[in-house]
Order: sequence, then C-alpha cells, then structure tokens
Amino acid sequence: MVSAAAHALVREQYTVMSDVLFPALREQDIIFLRRAEWSTQQQEWISNFFFKDLMPILTPIGLDPSHPFPKVLNKSLNFAVELEGRDAFGRQSGIAIVQAPRILPRVIKLPPEVCDGHRHTFVFLSSILHSHVHELFPGMTVKGCYQFRVTRNSELNVEDEDLKNLRTALQGELRQRQFGDAVRLEIADTCPPHMEEFLLTQFGLQPRDVYRVDGPVNLVRLMQLPDLVDRPDLKFPPFRPSLPGVLSKKTPLFEAISKGDILLHHPYQSFQPVIDLLNLVATDPRVVAVKMTVYRTGTDSVLMDSLIAAARAYKQVTVVLELMARFDEEANISWASLLEDAHVVYGVFGYKVHAKMLMIVRREEHGLKRYVHLGTGNYHPRTARMYTDFGLLTCNEQIASDVNDIFVQLTGLGRASKLHLLYQSPFTLHSMVMTAIQREIEHAEANPRKSSPR
Repeated sequence: MVSAAAHALVREQYTVMSDVLFPALREQDIIFLRRAEWSTQQQEWISNFFFKDLMPILTPIGLDPSHPFPKVLNKSLNFAVELEGRDAFGRQSGIAIVQAPRILPRVIKLPPEVCDGHRHTFVFLSSILHSHVHELFPGMTVKGCYQFRVTRNSELNVEDEDLKNLRTALQGELRQRQFGDAVRLEIADTCPPHMEEFLLTQFGLQPRDVYRVDGPVNLVRLMQLPDLVDRPDLKFPPFRPSLPGVLSKKTPLFEAISKGDILLHHPYQSFQPVIDLLNLVATDPRVVAVKMTVYRTGTDSVLMDSLIAAARAYKQVTVVLELMARFDEEANISWASLLEDAHVVYGVFGYKVHAKMLMIVRREEHGLKRYVHLGTGNYHPRTARMYTDFGLLTCNEQIASDVNDIFVQLTGLGRASKLHLLYQSPFTLHSMVMTAIQREIEHAEANPRKSSPR
C-alpha cells in the first residue's frame, strides 16, 4: 500500500536525521541545540532574537466565531497553541494558530560569542517559537504548542469549455493553488490525540493522512546548512565539466557543428555550448530565425534573455512555451509576457509539449542552413549541472527537416507529417520503439555469441 510505504519512508528519514546525521555533525563541531541544552547566555541571545526579528512579523489568531480557522498555505510551518484563561475582552477560546511566514529562516546560526567555544551552533526556528510562544498571548497560560504542516493538492484545473486564453486562465488558477484540498498533515510527535483530531477535522482528512515526526516538519529547509557552514573539507570539491575535443579547439561554434554531429553528456560535459549557441542568435548577423521549445527554464535564465535580445534585434523568434509545466507555470507565464517581440504559443491544449528542441536558421554562402539542438534535459543551466542528460548539436538535414515539421505542427494547424528520423508522441513513438526493440531481438538471435554476456 502506498500510504504504508510513505509512512515508513518518513519514519526512516527522521531516524537517519536523529541517529546518524546529527551525531556525525556533532563530531565535526556542527551542533543543533535542543531547548534543554541552551545555556543562560544562549537563552538571552535567542530571547533578543525573538523580540527583535520574529515577534514583529508573527500574527497569532485566536479561534472564536469572529476568528475562524485561518487559511493555511500549502507546506507552510504553523503552530497550534492550546491556551487557558480569558483575554482582555473576556474571550476564552482555548486554541490559537500561529503561522510562521516563509520569509523567516528555519535554521538560525548562533553568533560565536554564545557558542561556548563551538564553531557552528544552530537552533531551529520551531524551537525558538515553542520557547517564546507565550509572549504572543499575555495573561494567558500556554498548555501546549504543536507544529504542523499541511500538504495540498496542487493540480491546476483548466477546462477547455469557453477557454479563450490559456495564459489568463492559468493566472487565475495559480492564485488558488496554495489553498487546494488538503492531502497530508504532518504534526509533531508530541501532539495529543484531541489536537490531532481537531486539525484533521479542519482539513477534512482521515487518520491515515497524518504523519507524526520527531523534528522539524520540513526537512527540505536543512538544505541551506552547507552554505551556513564554512567547512570545505566536509564538502565535495566543485566539479568542472569538460568540453568535447572538437569544441575545446576554439573553432567557431557553427563551423564545429558543420563538421559533424556533437554529442554532449551532461553534467559531465558542459552545458555552455548550448548557452553560447543561443547567444549567437542575437549577435550573429547571419542568423535570421530561431525556434525553441521551453518547458522548465527557471525564473532567471540567460537562455531566455538571449531569445528576448534576438527578438529585439528583429530576428524571427518563435517560442513554444509550455504553460502547464508543473510548478513552473508562474515562471513561464512571466517569460511569456517578456517575450512580447517574439511569436509565442502555449503548446497544445490537453497535451504537454515536453520536447527539448532548438533550431537556428542561418544565411550562409549557399543559402539558408539549419542548426539544431535536441536534448533530454530542460533548457535550464542550473539543473544541467545536476541531472544526467544528453544533448545533440547537429546540422543533419533530415533531423532539421523533422524538427521544422514538428514546430509547424505545434504552432499551426494540420495533420502530423511523416518524419525521417525523430520519434514523436503521441503519433509514432510507441510503434517506432516497439519496432526498434524487435530489431534488436532479431540482431541478438542472428548473432547469439555477440549478444551473450561475458
């Protein structure tokens, strides 16, 4: 069962954190302090930090008929606080919610003067809030404080009925994504059953949807730790990708591609040739047109800057921008508005344009020539340094013809063309893959000695 496996994985995550990672970090003088471990000097510094840097940002919400349960953002850090007593208006609620805005750091590094000789000492934001939450409710008694986080359904529902503009429709949907239906509730392992039941009721969830954790509810925030610790001896040295031999000889890029296909293997080989190729689109006077698909490229992309520059230089720029790229919809909508001087289409409604294709048309001595890049990874320079992908730089005329036909199909109207070399979903991919597998079977059967493992 998926739920049982997911619960087991989460338990294992926190066990590894508590029993393996934190002890190993402590051995390296990198310490995460629990509240019981704070010295008097540390308590004083943390208290000042709370009043100066946290309290002005926090807004406690006491629940009563005029203060209903607040809208809780997807995957945000929150605290359910149990209270006793009456406030200044005579109200007696019993429960309040404190939301921790995302601008607040989840891991706080203590200054050297309060670290008792340790070089790197940290406390969690959740520990500070637990320790000082009573300051938000003067005159009341805090009976308990329990962190929680809710995960919401992030699917976007865009119906084609009466749809006039996909970009406009998506912008409306994105505003609601943070408040979709709840699908998971993470709570502190100290949370009592009655508080768990209360939260489940608020989010319309079942007990099977609860994940109890011994630690911060969002371990992803620990990814900032390597940047907070100046210990290069504990980190992998930076990897410097190489270049294929043909590109390391300072041969002009278009000339190098004309001499033969160039296969790039990322991240072991650099993504820079792709960046350089797009830079040439705007600066090379012989380039007359560029067509490109964009799935994920990030909010800050030199590739997109090059496309914008090319459009402003009056080159023919066509971009197939996939607005439905999951969790990159907002970034792609922003790029669509910036590419106002280019021809921008949003793929095919009901499908996702997941192809990574770039075609550059250049006027040369014997006429127009097409240069193509095909990749398995996104046009995203940062992820190209992390994910394993292939990229092909070519001016093969059959490949260029196939790529051009696909662009025509994506931007215009008409039936699918018969392609020379490329497989295309949903038209020919399945049948061609099956044919290729059968061909390999026949090769193996015809040459059993060559195909048998040694």
